[in-house]
Amino acid sequence: MSDPAGSGANCQLNPIENIKDCDNTCPSTLLDNSNAKPCKTQRGWRRLVRNFTPSWFSVNMGTGITSILLHNLPYNGRWLQYVSYIIFALNVLLFVIFLAISVVRYTLYPRIWAAMIRHPTQSLFLGTFPMGLATIINMMAFVCVPSWGGQWWKVTWAIWWIDATVSVACCFSLPFILMTKHHNTISSITGAWLLPIVSTIVAAASGAIVAEVIPHDDEKLITLIVSYVLWATGVPLAMCVITLYLLRLTTNSLPPKAVIVSSFLPLGPLGQGSFGIMTMGKVAREVFPRQHSLPAVQNAGEILYVMGFLIGIIMWGFGLIWLTFAAATILHSKKFPFNMGWWGFTFPLGVFTVATTTLGTELPSAFFRILGTIFSLTVTALWIMVAIGTLIRAYTGEIFVAPCLKDVEDKVKDSQHKLGEQHGTKQNI
Repeated sequence: MSDPAGSGANCQLNPIENIKDCDNTCPSTLLDNSNAKPCKTQRGWRRLVRNFTPSWFSVNMGTGITSILLHNLPYNGRWLQYVSYIIFALNVLLFVIFLAISVVRYTLYPRIWAAMIRHPTQSLFLGTFPMGLATIINMMAFVCVPSWGGQWWKVTWAIWWIDATVSVACCFSLPFILMTKHHNTISSITGAWLLPIVSTIVAAASGAIVAEVIPHDDEKLITLIVSYVLWATGVPLAMCVITLYLLRLTTNSLPPKAVIVSSFLPLGPLGQGSFGIMTMGKVAREVFPRQHSLPAVQNAGEILYVMGFLIGIIMWGFGLIWLTFAAATILHSKKFPFNMGWWGFTFPLGVFTVATTTLGTELPSAFFRILGTIFSLTVTALWIMVAIGTLIRAYTGEIFVAPCLKDVEDKVKDSQHKLGEQHGTKQNI
């Protein structure tokens, strides 16, 4: 009997007597009983919790970037502002629910955490957690701080520090695990390798947004410097991975259809890196003169602002190439199955859109503003499409699949088989 949910993962592995710790409806791998009822971990809320992977936080990324785009749409209306507030509230609610389910998952089934970390793909999606949180932080800076005032800037700033810490942990640890725990080849390189790395770039851009609403120059400058460091940890490493990914595409083949949407992921570090460096330049232009930073250089803040714009437009141009490649790849593939990877349509294109509208504001340029508006509406349409597909498959339950559970299941089966042999030997004696 197949067991894709890994029903035995909550069994004890040591004393043979503890095999009964599984629910008595759980089919034992020691017996050949194809008519047994499914284990309780394969039914109801337990199945949902056990199969709730970190990739669900990509829903927060897509929902959050949609609220940001509608809030900052170049050609905006009051009603669109209200729509962005509703989507923002929805994103906060989803994030809290997803976080609660994740805590329950790893509390009830701690063995799944180790299996997930060792999985070559699922572990990379841990980077979606801080990136999803960053979209909430950005909207807090855009909406809550100006509207409610008071100490809300401190709340936003504190959450940003948490987000930055988690992002650094993902960026520094997960690529190293990929290097040491897995045997990788050119054909195994995917755009998902970028996910833990992009998290620090997103945190850097979010830090620049938060710095704009901090009323005190000391805290503003600290946030800005940390954001520059975060940007520097992510962008160069992301460029290395993008180079490897291009090597894979040119020497091997396009990604399999099941993960074809990952071809959009290079837009993430390029778009967010572009927006982040431009926004940090704006903050530097404001705070450096007041804080007398880099006093040996006249107009240091102005220099950083100009450099930020130059680097930003170069990264935007590089992203335009990858947008073309990604769109051509999708058209070439024609039909491909729906899965959680479809959320990769929204956030990468969304942050590229944010960079586009920022260029339109800074130049200023009607071309970039119009293009940003077109991209924003496209991302919103994609978000609606993917959200509907996710809701339908969440209702049927087919989207709740955790590949890492197979590793847990195999270990449990091996252990139970050994225990069964030992038990049989004792009975023969």
